[in-house]
Amino acid sequence: MMEPTRETKQTGEAKGFCIAVDGPAGAGKSTVARAAAARLGFLYADTGALYRAMALYFLRQGIAAEDEAAIAAACGEVDVTLSYDGQGAQQVFLNGENVTGLIRSEAVGNMASASSACAPVRQKLLELQRSLAAAHNVIMDGRDIGTCVLPDAQVKIYLTADPHVRALRRYKELEQKGQTCNLEEIEQDIKERDYRDMHREIAPLRQAPDALYVDSSHMTMEEVVRTIAEAAQRKRREMEAGQ
Repeated sequence: MMEPTRETKQTGEAKGFCIAVDGPAGAGKSTVARAAAARLGFLYADTGALYRAMALYFLRQGIAAEDEAAIAAACGEVDVTLSYDGQGAQQVFLNGENVTGLIRSEAVGNMASASSACAPVRQKLLELQRSLAAAHNVIMDGRDIGTCVLPDAQVKIYLTADPHVRALRRYKELEQKGQTCNLEEIEQDIKERDYRDMHREIAPLRQAPDALYVDSSHMTMEEVVRTIAEAAQRKRREMEAGQ
Protein backbone atom coordinates (compact mmCIF):
# COMPACT_ATOMS: atom_id res chain seq x y z
CA MET A 1 0.00 0.00 0.00
CA MET A 2 3.05 2.26 -0.04
CA GLU A 3 3.22 4.65 -3.00
CA PRO A 4 6.12 7.01 -3.77
CA THR A 5 5.52 10.73 -4.00
CA ARG A 6 5.15 12.30 -7.42
CA GLU A 7 8.59 13.91 -7.20
CA THR A 8 10.25 10.60 -6.34
CA LYS A 9 8.51 9.01 -9.33
CA GLN A 10 9.72 11.71 -11.68
CA THR A 11 13.38 11.91 -10.67
CA GLY A 12 14.17 8.22 -11.05
CA GLU A 13 17.16 8.69 -8.72
CA ALA A 14 18.60 5.92 -6.60
CA LYS A 15 16.47 5.27 -3.55
CA GLY A 16 17.53 4.58 0.00
CA PHE A 17 18.90 7.95 1.24
CA CYS A 18 17.59 8.02 4.79
CA ILE A 19 17.26 10.80 7.34
CA ALA A 20 16.58 9.56 10.87
CA VAL A 21 14.97 12.02 13.29
CA ASP A 22 14.81 10.89 16.89
CA GLY A 23 13.78 12.69 20.03
CA PRO A 24 11.36 12.83 22.96
CA ALA A 25 7.61 13.34 22.85
CA GLY A 26 6.45 16.79 21.83
CA ALA A 27 9.75 17.90 20.30
CA GLY A 28 8.05 18.60 16.97
CA LYS A 29 9.64 15.69 15.12
CA SER A 30 6.62 14.91 12.95
CA THR A 31 5.95 18.52 12.00
CA VAL A 32 9.50 19.38 10.97
CA ALA A 33 10.21 15.99 9.39
CA ARG A 34 7.10 16.29 7.22
CA ALA A 35 8.08 19.81 6.15
CA ALA A 36 11.70 18.79 5.46
CA ALA A 37 10.51 15.81 3.42
CA ALA A 38 8.38 18.11 1.27
CA ARG A 39 11.33 20.46 0.76
CA LEU A 40 13.71 17.66 -0.21
CA GLY A 41 11.22 15.61 -2.23
CA PHE A 42 11.48 12.69 0.21
CA LEU A 43 8.82 10.37 1.55
CA TYR A 44 7.88 11.13 5.17
CA ALA A 45 7.46 8.11 7.45
CA ASP A 46 5.90 8.82 10.85
CA THR A 47 6.84 5.63 12.69
CA GLY A 48 5.18 6.87 15.86
CA ALA A 49 1.88 6.56 13.99
CA LEU A 50 2.54 2.85 13.52
CA TYR A 51 2.98 2.34 17.26
CA ARG A 52 -0.05 4.49 17.93
CA ALA A 53 -2.16 2.36 15.60
CA MET A 54 -1.17 -0.75 17.51
CA ALA A 55 -1.83 1.08 20.77
CA LEU A 56 -5.32 1.98 19.56
CA TYR A 57 -6.00 -1.70 18.96
CA PHE A 58 -4.81 -2.61 22.45
CA LEU A 59 -7.03 0.07 23.99
CA ARG A 60 -10.03 -1.12 21.99
CA GLN A 61 -9.41 -4.61 23.31
CA GLY A 62 -9.31 -3.33 26.89
CA ILE A 63 -5.69 -4.37 27.38
CA ALA A 64 -3.85 -2.62 30.21
CA ALA A 65 -0.61 -0.81 29.40
CA GLU A 66 1.31 -2.87 31.94
CA ASP A 67 -0.03 -6.23 30.71
CA GLU A 68 2.91 -7.19 28.48
CA ALA A 69 1.70 -10.78 28.06
CA ALA A 70 -1.65 -9.65 26.67
CA ILE A 71 0.03 -7.08 24.42
CA ALA A 72 2.40 -9.70 23.04
CA ALA A 73 -0.46 -12.13 22.43
CA ALA A 74 -2.51 -9.47 20.62
CA CYS A 75 0.29 -8.60 18.19
CA GLY A 76 -0.69 -11.49 15.96
CA GLU A 77 -4.16 -9.98 15.54
CA VAL A 78 -2.87 -6.62 14.33
CA ASP A 79 -2.14 -5.62 10.74
CA VAL A 80 -0.73 -2.11 10.34
CA THR A 81 -0.05 -0.71 6.87
CA LEU A 82 0.77 2.65 5.32
CA SER A 83 -0.58 4.38 2.25
CA TYR A 84 0.51 7.63 0.58
CA ASP A 85 -1.59 9.95 -1.55
CA GLY A 86 -0.39 11.92 -4.57
CA GLN A 87 1.03 14.66 -2.33
CA GLY A 88 2.91 12.17 -0.15
CA ALA A 89 0.56 12.47 2.84
CA GLN A 90 0.76 9.39 5.03
CA GLN A 91 -2.36 7.41 5.92
CA VAL A 92 -2.30 4.70 8.59
CA PHE A 93 -4.49 1.61 8.37
CA LEU A 94 -5.30 -0.74 11.24
CA ASN A 95 -6.73 -4.03 10.04
CA GLY A 96 -7.97 -2.26 6.91
CA GLU A 97 -9.47 0.73 8.75
CA ASN A 98 -8.03 4.19 8.16
CA VAL A 99 -7.22 5.34 11.70
CA THR A 100 -5.08 8.36 10.80
CA GLY A 101 -7.48 10.71 12.56
CA LEU A 102 -7.98 8.50 15.62
CA ILE A 103 -4.44 8.01 16.93
CA ARG A 104 -3.44 11.43 18.27
CA SER A 105 -5.16 11.40 21.66
CA GLU A 106 -3.16 11.48 24.90
CA ALA A 107 -4.55 8.07 25.85
CA VAL A 108 -3.29 6.50 22.64
CA GLY A 109 0.06 8.26 23.02
CA ASN A 110 0.54 6.97 26.54
CA MET A 111 -0.39 3.43 25.50
CA ALA A 112 2.01 3.66 22.56
CA SER A 113 4.81 4.75 24.88
CA ALA A 114 4.15 1.82 27.20
CA SER A 115 3.52 -0.88 24.60
CA SER A 116 6.47 0.12 22.41
CA ALA A 117 8.75 -1.29 25.11
CA CYS A 118 7.34 -4.75 24.35
CA ALA A 119 9.67 -6.75 22.09
CA PRO A 120 6.94 -8.36 19.93
CA VAL A 121 5.51 -4.92 19.12
CA ARG A 122 8.87 -3.55 18.00
CA GLN A 123 9.72 -6.66 16.00
CA LYS A 124 6.40 -6.56 14.19
CA LEU A 125 7.01 -3.03 12.94
CA LEU A 126 10.76 -3.25 12.32
CA GLU A 127 10.50 -4.99 8.94
CA LEU A 128 7.87 -2.53 7.69
CA GLN A 129 10.06 0.45 8.60
CA ARG A 130 13.21 -0.98 7.03
CA SER A 131 11.47 -2.03 3.82
CA LEU A 132 10.07 1.47 3.43
CA ALA A 133 13.53 3.01 3.88
CA ALA A 134 15.09 0.61 1.38
CA ALA A 135 12.55 1.42 -1.33
CA HIS A 136 12.45 5.22 -1.06
CA ASN A 137 14.35 8.33 -0.06
CA VAL A 138 12.78 8.87 3.35
CA ILE A 139 12.74 11.00 6.46
CA MET A 140 11.72 8.72 9.30
CA ASP A 141 11.07 9.96 12.83
CA GLY A 142 10.66 8.11 16.09
CA ARG A 143 12.57 7.19 19.24
CA ASP A 144 15.14 4.68 17.98
CA ILE A 145 15.41 5.23 14.23
CA GLY A 146 19.06 6.26 14.15
CA THR A 147 20.13 3.88 16.90
CA CYS A 148 18.22 0.69 16.05
CA VAL A 149 15.88 0.81 13.06
CA LEU A 150 18.19 2.54 10.55
CA PRO A 151 21.66 2.58 12.15
CA ASP A 152 23.21 3.23 8.73
CA ALA A 153 21.05 6.25 7.92
CA GLN A 154 23.06 8.83 5.99
CA VAL A 155 21.82 11.68 8.22
CA LYS A 156 20.79 11.45 11.86
CA ILE A 157 19.12 14.18 13.87
CA TYR A 158 18.36 14.22 17.59
CA LEU A 159 15.60 16.79 18.02
CA THR A 160 14.62 17.88 21.51
CA ALA A 161 13.27 20.84 23.49
CA ASP A 162 12.72 21.83 27.11
CA PRO A 163 9.85 19.80 28.68
CA HIS A 164 7.89 22.95 29.53
CA VAL A 165 8.22 24.24 25.98
CA ARG A 166 7.05 20.91 24.61
CA ALA A 167 4.09 20.87 27.01
CA LEU A 168 3.11 24.42 26.04
CA ARG A 169 3.19 23.52 22.35
CA ARG A 170 0.97 20.50 22.98
CA TYR A 171 -1.38 22.57 25.14
CA LYS A 172 -1.84 25.17 22.38
CA GLU A 173 -2.34 22.43 19.79
CA LEU A 174 -5.11 20.81 21.84
CA GLU A 175 -6.71 24.18 22.59
CA GLN A 176 -6.88 24.96 18.88
CA LYS A 177 -8.73 21.68 18.39
CA GLY A 178 -11.25 22.73 21.04
CA GLN A 179 -10.12 20.11 23.56
CA THR A 180 -10.11 20.86 27.29
CA CYS A 181 -6.64 20.32 28.74
CA ASN A 182 -4.37 21.16 31.66
CA LEU A 183 -0.84 22.44 31.04
CA GLU A 184 0.62 20.99 34.25
CA GLU A 185 -0.85 17.57 33.53
CA ILE A 186 0.49 17.62 29.98
CA GLU A 187 3.97 18.56 31.20
CA GLN A 188 3.88 15.78 33.80
CA ASP A 189 2.78 13.27 31.15
CA ILE A 190 5.66 14.37 28.92
CA LYS A 191 8.21 13.96 31.72
CA GLU A 192 6.86 10.51 32.58
CA ARG A 193 6.91 9.49 28.92
CA ASP A 194 10.50 10.76 28.61
CA TYR A 195 11.52 8.61 31.56
CA ARG A 196 9.81 5.50 30.15
CA ASP A 197 11.30 6.03 26.70
CA MET A 198 14.80 6.63 28.02
CA HIS A 199 14.85 3.80 30.55
CA ARG A 200 13.13 0.95 28.73
CA GLU A 201 15.25 -2.17 28.24
CA ILE A 202 14.57 -2.48 24.50
CA ALA A 203 15.75 0.32 22.18
CA PRO A 204 15.72 3.18 24.70
CA LEU A 205 15.56 6.76 23.49
CA ARG A 206 19.07 8.17 23.21
CA GLN A 207 21.14 10.30 20.88
CA ALA A 208 23.12 8.27 18.34
CA PRO A 209 26.85 9.08 18.53
CA ASP A 210 26.83 10.47 14.99
CA ALA A 211 23.54 12.38 15.28
CA LEU A 212 23.29 16.15 15.02
CA TYR A 213 21.84 17.53 18.28
CA VAL A 214 19.11 20.13 17.66
CA ASP A 215 17.39 21.91 20.57
CA SER A 216 14.29 23.58 19.16
CA SER A 217 13.27 25.33 22.39
CA HIS A 218 14.06 28.74 20.90
CA MET A 219 13.94 27.90 17.20
CA THR A 220 11.16 28.41 14.71
CA MET A 221 9.92 25.47 12.69
CA GLU A 222 11.50 26.99 9.58
CA GLU A 223 14.89 27.17 11.31
CA VAL A 224 14.71 23.50 12.30
CA VAL A 225 13.57 22.44 8.82
CA ARG A 226 16.40 24.40 7.26
CA THR A 227 18.91 22.76 9.64
CA ILE A 228 17.75 19.28 8.61
CA ALA A 229 17.66 20.11 4.89
CA GLU A 230 21.14 21.62 5.00
CA ALA A 231 22.51 18.57 6.83
CA ALA A 232 21.08 16.32 4.11
CA GLN A 233 22.47 18.49 1.34
CA ARG A 234 25.94 18.52 2.94
CA LYS A 235 25.91 14.75 3.23
CA ARG A 236 24.88 14.33 -0.40
CA ARG A 237 27.72 16.58 -1.52
CA GLU A 238 30.16 14.55 0.57
CA MET A 239 28.88 11.32 -0.94
CA GLU A 240 29.12 12.70 -4.47
CA ALA A 241 32.65 13.96 -3.84
CA GLY A 242 33.69 10.55 -2.58
CA GLN A 243 32.47 8.70 -5.66
